[in-house]
Amino acid sequence: MRFLTLVLSTAVMLARGTEVPRYEPSGQQSAPTAVPHRIISLVPAVTEMLFAMGDGANVVGVSSYDHYPPQATTRPKVGALVDPDVERMLSLRPDLVIVYSTQTDLIARLARAHVPMFSYEHAGLPDITATFRLIGARVGHASEADRLATGIEQALAGIRARVAGKPRPKTLIVIGREEGSLRDIYASAGIGFLHDMLIIAGGDDVLGELKRQSVQASTEVILTHQPDVIIELRVVDWNDVRQQRDLDMWRALPSLPAVRTNRLFMFGSEMMVIPGPRVAEATRILAKALHPEAFSQAAEVRRSPSS
Repeated sequence: MRFLTLVLSTAVMLARGTEVPRYEPSGQQSAPTAVPHRIISLVPAVTEMLFAMGDGANVVGVSSYDHYPPQATTRPKVGALVDPDVERMLSLRPDLVIVYSTQTDLIARLARAHVPMFSYEHAGLPDITATFRLIGARVGHASEADRLATGIEQALAGIRARVAGKPRPKTLIVIGREEGSLRDIYASAGIGFLHDMLIIAGGDDVLGELKRQSVQASTEVILTHQPDVIIELRVVDWNDVRQQRDLDMWRALPSLPAVRTNRLFMFGSEMMVIPGPRVAEATRILAKALHPEAFSQAAEVRRSPSS
């Protein structure tokens, strides 16, 4: 839960990257031009991007919440959004640090140390590929980053095409709740990359009228909105017993269409909540839950291999 809260707390999800200029002793700013070879990333999504585009060898430090790819777990940990370890970072002699835009204190301290930075902001799904291209250009892997970004865009377009014209179930995406209860429920709402993924996957966001990236939703609010489908995204190791227990909690609300039709889904993978290179794969998982008929063996035979 803490990891998911961290991912969502910076206005919940995805990214638009910008260069933070190097601060010179005179107080003048000049944008760094050298390709970095000692990179620290505090943003799991960007860490994944760096490894995917072939720049993992230059990553010398990662956040406490970087678990993918496996090679990232071998790098020194330097804290995260709320607890960055500046001294550890500086000891690694970085020539680029990727920070969250909300880390104003960290940005100021790194600026005083004349460390170049790339600032990451949460936004919507289209910004994933934009960030991919920006960071690729910054680290000298522009062509590979563009290839990967284009692949994501094509995969998302393919998913959208598969579910086009199908009924769009009203869907609630739950991103956190009190362990063992239906209290303190947090859900995705009408903006942000989870909302965008849901729309591409062929669902309607049951809280879409709330133009926020996440909201605290009581059971009364959920009962009022009557979702046809409930999808929980939890960064936990869900065994069968734990998953059954969590599903049974929703069954205490039998008036919900999602409960009556047993359209309750739980996905316990970081991939579902990290807006990085695996976002198309995550969107496909949502689409298969909402529209399994579009991904059946018969449907696969009818479509081209690239769809």
